[in-house]
Amino acid sequence: MSLFMVLTHQRTLLLLAVKAWVNFNGEGTVSIRAGYNVSSISDNGTGDYTVNFTTAMVDADFTYAGSVSDGDHSSNTRTISFISSTASTLRILTEQTSGADTDEP
Repeated sequence: MSLFMVLTHQRTLLLLAVKAWVNFNGEGTVSIRAGYNVSSISDNGTGDYTVNFTTAMVDADFTYAGSVSDGDHSSNTRTISFISSTASTLRILTEQTSGADTDEP
């Protein structure tokens, strides 16, 4: 967990910012490159992944953000959509701008 401490008026306030994050390779066999509080990534099909948290969130109402790139740094534009979430998972879909699913998060 990323943890920030702020000192104000002789008090220490703890601001918890990031509960989980992951950088993974979605081509071929899915593999986690680096992350925090992510136990695994499920491959549900081309460009369709479920991020599984080690420790669940309080509920399914959490904020998420993401980005996707192709591995060869070409000019092909990719998008990421967040399909659904539970306290313990986040399902995402990666696509080319043409709308075709792609295995390149």
